[in-house]
Amino acid sequence: MTRGLKRSGRLLAGGLALALVAAGCGFGGDDEGGDDSGDGTTISFLAPSYSDNTKPLWEGIIKDFEAENPDINVDLEIQSWDNINDVVRTKLQSEDTTPDLLNIDAYASFANDDLLYEADDVLSPETADDIEPAFAENASLDGTMYGIPLFASTRALFYNKDLFKQAGIKAPPKTWDELMDASEKVSKLDGVVGGYGMPLGNEEAQAETSIWTFGAGGSWGDTDELTIDTDENVAGVEQMKKMIDAGVTQDDPGATDRTPMLNVFMQGKIGMAEGLPPIVGQIEADYPDLDYGIAPIPTEDGDSVTLGVADHLMAFEKDGSKQDAIRTFLDYFYSSKVYANFVKTEGFIPITKSAGEELSDDPAIKPFLETLSDAKFYPSNNPGWPAAQGAMQQQIGTIGQGADPAEVLGKIAEAAESGS
Repeated sequence: MTRGLKRSGRLLAGGLALALVAAGCGFGGDDEGGDDSGDGTTISFLAPSYSDNTKPLWEGIIKDFEAENPDINVDLEIQSWDNINDVVRTKLQSEDTTPDLLNIDAYASFANDDLLYEADDVLSPETADDIEPAFAENASLDGTMYGIPLFASTRALFYNKDLFKQAGIKAPPKTWDELMDASEKVSKLDGVVGGYGMPLGNEEAQAETSIWTFGAGGSWGDTDELTIDTDENVAGVEQMKKMIDAGVTQDDPGATDRTPMLNVFMQGKIGMAEGLPPIVGQIEADYPDLDYGIAPIPTEDGDSVTLGVADHLMAFEKDGSKQDAIRTFLDYFYSSKVYANFVKTEGFIPITKSAGEELSDDPAIKPFLETLSDAKFYPSNNPGWPAAQGAMQQQIGTIGQGADPAEVLGKIAEAAESGS
C-alpha cells in the first residue's frame, strides 16, 4: 500500500551524504524534467552511463514504450559517473528537481527518509515475483523492497584448460581441498606464476576475501549488525593463508590488484582466478586463443555460493501522482525480451527469472546465471560497512606476511565499530 508522502517541498539533502558514500556512484544533470507535460504524464529518469551502449539502449526502449503508451513521456537524462556527486547534491535539494526514477546502487538512506515508493507500489505482482529472491532480499529493508534490482554481477571460477590438461587435472575443483590440490599441480608447471590468483591489494580485497568467508558459511552481517570476526569468517581467511603459505598463489598477494592479476591469467600464466561476467568479453577481444572454462566457486564443503552485486532503480514518491505511469514503464522495461536485450548488451546478468530463461543458452552468461540463487552480498546498508571495507582493503593482505587471520579480522571489526 502506498504510504503517501507528507513532506512536499522538503529538502532531501539530509540523507544524501550517506547515500553517496555507500554508492560511490549516482546520476546528475542540468535539465530539471519530471513535470507533467501537455496532456500526458512525464516521468523524469536519471541514469548513469555504464558504456557507450547505455544512452542509445535507453533511448530505444523509451521510444518503443512511448509509442505503445502515448499518454506517458519519459524524460531521460544520462550522466557520467565522474559528475554524479555534484549533480546529486544539486538535484535533490528540492522535490521539484528530484527525479521520479533514479538508477544508482544505494537506496537505503532515501528509503529510511521515507522518500521512496515501496517496490510493490510501482511493480505489478507479476514483475515483482519475477525478480530473483536473493536480489529482492538484498534490495529490501525490514522485509520491504525499496530498491528495484537493475542487473547483477556475480563471481565464478575461471580456469585454464590447457594448464589443467598439462597438470593432469580432469575437472575444476569444487572444494577447498580440491582447489589446493589443483593449485599445487598447476603451480609446478613451467612458466606459471601461480596455480590460483589471489588479489588482496587495495582494488578489491574485500571481494576476494568475501568469496572465502562466504565459502566457509560466513557473512559480514546485515543492516543492523556487522559480523566481521566470526568463527566462519576466520576459517575462510585461514584457508586463504594456507594457500599463500603453500606457495600456490602468485607472489605477494597483498600487493596484487584484481585487474592486473586477471590480465596475467588471460596471458596463460595463472591456472585459476575468480572473475566477473565482463571478463568473457575481454578474453574474446584480447585473448581469443585462450582455452578456458568457467565453474562455480570452490567452497569448504562444495556447496555453491557466490558474491553478488547489484545496481538498483528506485522511484521517488513525491506527491504520489505518477505511481501508475511509473508502474507502466517499469513493467514494460522488465518484460522478458526488452530487459534481456538491455542486460545482454550492457554485459551484465539479468535478475529476473524470465530474462534468465531468454538468455539461458548464451555461453557467456549461462555460468553466471546458474549462480544467482546462491548469491550473498555485502551489508552495504549498514553504516559501518564502508569503514569495514576500507580496513579490509588495507589489512587483509598482511596474512601473506604472517599476520594471524583472527587478529586481522579483529582489527577490521574494531575499525568498523569506530568508523575509521
